[in-house]
Amino acid sequence: MELQDILYSQGFGTRRVCAGLVQQGWVQVYDGSAAEQPVPCTDSTSEWPLDGLRLRVQGVDWECHAKAYLLLHKPAGTECSQKPSTYPSVYSLLPVPLRQRPSKSAVQGVQAIGRLDQDTTGLLLMSDDGQFIHRMASPKKHVPKVYRVTTKHPVDAAQIAQLLAGVVLDDDPKPVRAAACELLEPHQIDLTLTEGKYHQVKRMLAAVGNRVEGLHRWRMGRYDLPADLAPGQWRWLTADDLQRLVAKD
Repeated sequence: MELQDILYSQGFGTRRVCAGLVQQGWVQVYDGSAAEQPVPCTDSTSEWPLDGLRLRVQGVDWECHAKAYLLLHKPAGTECSQKPSTYPSVYSLLPVPLRQRPSKSAVQGVQAIGRLDQDTTGLLLMSDDGQFIHRMASPKKHVPKVYRVTTKHPVDAAQIAQLLAGVVLDDDPKPVRAAACELLEPHQIDLTLTEGKYHQVKRMLAAVGNRVEGLHRWRMGRYDLPADLAPGQWRWLTADDLQRLVAKD
């Protein structure tokens, strides 16, 4: 792919802007040489392999990916919306190129996969791959999601039994049940869900006579939120990460 088209695909601006960046000397390429230093490239039509290509654009290193698969440690006080109403958007935590990646088919650039409430923290996936978004978000795929829930009142055995057996929410007569529920402390449980209804954890706890005081998603599939990823930070997902996300027990 031509270098100007690679830059465009990565979100560095229009094709004209990207060609200008190259021609003005703002783009260097890691060409795999032993020196491991990027070399200047001023030919915007020079061809390079896209996936895994490493660039330095205006002094900032960038690894190119044909499709974006991202992990964000969502902090409290942020909204999973492109047009937030009250709190800052989680998209503001991403670098500008990721926010500007061009749309792919029906997917409008990088999208959050499912929504976490503004006060909910933890593992949030983002992608511009429509098939991957559907695979991870569709209730029919039954991807387990584990939430660490801090409750207002102590959780007793009867409440755990109710959550596992199923509770009825006000918008659906069909009971919704937890796939697993582990008591960690009197006021803390790990709740595993395979659906994604609106405010589901909070409503399920309310249905058994309790209240959620803190909510943190730390696992999806077999993939755990990395301990070294601080709130507000993001990273690319590796092929191994993606495999663990979709792996079945």
